[in-house]
Amino acid sequence: MPTIAAHEFWIRTDRGRLHARRWSGAGPAGAAPLVLFHDSLGCVQLWRDLPERLAAACGRDVIAYDRLGFGRSDPHPGRLGGDFVRDEAYRDFPRLREALQLDRFVAFGHSVGGGMAIACAAAWPQHCRALIAVSAQAFVEERTLRGIRAAREAFAGPGELERLQKYHGERASWVLGAWIDTWLAPAFADWNLDEALRRVVCPTLAIHGDRDEYGSPAHPRRIVAMVQGPSTLQLLSGVGHVPQRERPRLADDIARWLFAAGIRD
Repeated sequence: MPTIAAHEFWIRTDRGRLHARRWSGAGPAGAAPLVLFHDSLGCVQLWRDLPERLAAACGRDVIAYDRLGFGRSDPHPGRLGGDFVRDEAYRDFPRLREALQLDRFVAFGHSVGGGMAIACAAAWPQHCRALIAVSAQAFVEERTLRGIRAAREAFAGPGELERLQKYHGERASWVLGAWIDTWLAPAFADWNLDEALRRVVCPTLAIHGDRDEYGSPAHPRRIVAMVQGPSTLQLLSGVGHVPQRERPRLADDIARWLFAAGIRD
């Protein structure tokens, strides 16, 4: 894989700074960049080499950022609200678009970040060229809650929280609580992305592993059934919640889909 140049940015918001990184692809100038939305425990660093692989395969820039409270971004001032997925599309993502002068973009999200990518595609239909949702949850499912409860028990073990501290520093406890406490709250039980999905008009690719411990194939099926634009479901046999690690050629799959969907700019 060729060396991909990367540049870091700090973006000011009304609640603190966001850390972002941009990898420069070798494709035509002006092509809509992929914007990556990380999962509940994620950050820019935890995408590992996926941004470079996507930039090389897709021939376009790739942008990833740490949500407020995660990674190298500033601490979050409080707790996540029940509308935190939708809020990302209307609060901090617009600051990113403004700072990096993103007129058009391809929204790419993993897990809850997939939900945020959906929310952004719905909020900015004239600017989102395509949507790629990887292992995204579209509603609250018992399998998701079982997986979170199991993770809560695992993180109670010795040394487990320290693994998160490597990426989130002293905010690791907040990051873990933001995930577990939000999803297991009774008030969150009826959360879903139905309203946003009905407003997505761009081509959509939903990627999901059939062994995903945090969501059954009902999620990608609901996504492709409810969006208004052309949609494709890619169900991966024998793959769990993190396809980008379990399927090394995932970036090539995405590049082929973008080409087939006619997303050339």
